Amino acid sequence: MDWLAFSTENCSVQRTLDVVGEKWTLLIVRDAANGVRRFDDFRRHIGLSEAVLSDRLRKLTDAGILTTVPYREPGSRSRNEYRLTRKGWDLWPVLVALRQWGETHTPDPAGPILDMRHSACGCPVRAVVECTGEHGALTPRDVTVEPGPGARPLT
Repeated sequence: MDWLAFSTENCSVQRTLDVVGEKWTLLIVRDAANGVRRFDDFRRHIGLSEAVLSDRLRKLTDAGILTTVPYREPGSRSRNEYRLTRKGWDLWPVLVALRQWGETHTPDPAGPILDMRHSACGCPVRAVVECTGEHGALTPRDVTVEPGPGARPLT
């Protein structure tokens, strides 16, 4: 396939990055996947401004990646917690793959901050690309890429 012969206007990677491709956005999703729910906790843990956090939370909510759940501390006004939706949880393998890449290519000398293990057997968790025929882990050399039904010739 000649990749350069096709338009990327309708590329699913491009559309995905339009939604979650900004650094702070993925860090918010990472924290939400690890149990962070409240605005002040996101701000304090990630270290970004209130304005940027508000903007990213709004975009993630509008995109259906987060949902809001109201809560009220005694004596305080009502606020929202932010929780991952099914669509948001579908980004979890992406986070695992980014973590895995980072631990391989940009490791901290002290080691990883998270030790992810399978609850049932205790083995480390890793992201793997597989085919639907259950043939195990694949590399780029094992995959054939052809134009899909949405491919449009470059004009």
